[in-house]
Amino acid sequence: MASRPIRLLLVEDSPVALAILQRLLRDHPAIEIVGIAANGVEALQLIPQVDPQIICTDLHMPKMDGLTLTREVMARFPRPILVVSASVQDEDTQNVFRLLEAGALDIFPKPRTGLAAEYEKVQQELINKIRVLSGVSVFTQHRREVRPTPLPPPPPASAIAASHQLDIRAPRVLAIGASTGGPQALQTILQALPKQFPVPILCVQHISSGFLQGLIDWLNLKSALHIKIAVAGEMPAPGTVYFPPERHHMQIDRYGRFELTQSPPVAGHCPSVTVLLESVAAYYRRSAVGIVLTGMGRDGAEGLHAIALAGGTTIAQDEATCVVFGMPKEAIALNAAQHILPIDNIAPFLLNRVFASALQNF
Repeated sequence: MASRPIRLLLVEDSPVALAILQRLLRDHPAIEIVGIAANGVEALQLIPQVDPQIICTDLHMPKMDGLTLTREVMARFPRPILVVSASVQDEDTQNVFRLLEAGALDIFPKPRTGLAAEYEKVQQELINKIRVLSGVSVFTQHRREVRPTPLPPPPPASAIAASHQLDIRAPRVLAIGASTGGPQALQTILQALPKQFPVPILCVQHISSGFLQGLIDWLNLKSALHIKIAVAGEMPAPGTVYFPPERHHMQIDRYGRFELTQSPPVAGHCPSVTVLLESVAAYYRRSAVGIVLTGMGRDGAEGLHAIALAGGTTIAQDEATCVVFGMPKEAIALNAAQHILPIDNIAPFLLNRVFASALQNF
């Protein structure tokens, strides 16, 4: 039996853009446009009546814009939101990450020309995003701020170095991989970790070209940790979060330094989560902690498995809190994940179970 079409609410104030989007979506058998609104106020009135599975909204609209609409929907009628706007291009990183923080699952830039022919070129990409996001479970987003756990001030640097040399079995690095839904998941974890976190944090986030610096700037505003792009030959430092440059794999070499390469994609991605995690497993072995978060595909599964085989600690985000339960699912299927946790539980688990003794000595 054929599955029912996806119930979509379209929120758009431009008559031209609305007409084009309707034409692109209305004839697709997998999608049913169940409501149209010209602004956020109208959309909020329609939601209880038409009960959409997913909302596609513009950003700039009169009466109530897409950002405010996103916040209201996530507080009152939580469901997947895809922002389709001319103001979420790669130079509009502030808009993009404010929307993701408010609860939007993803963004889709409108063609810059606004011409129907340009929309038609991206029709299948838009439909694919709608189909993926429509199946995501989202939850009421309360307006609260997560505060890092308070810790005593750190001792002198000499004492820190000595403590790391004394016990090579203690966790000495945290490596994280994420894809779709990753920015929100990373924010949840990083904002709950203290400034004096005792090990470096190495991250790979699959993200569209041009958005990496915006992601780093946004996370720096949300976290007490220092977040930056890794430099080749640099030694990872405690309390610092590193991302690879765009279109570069990030690895740890045999001397414990960053190695950055533009070699071919692995599992379809450059940077690749598995490339990072396998190098972390090879260098840090049982002192490594690896996490695979929400994302499509299987990148990271083999890398997490390598850390588990080396005797390290491994964590996968659970299905209920993933935007897309692809990467964690594949890692779990390989028996690579020793712990399967909701996103809100990962930072407390790290602080209370994995790094508790190191934090007391830090």
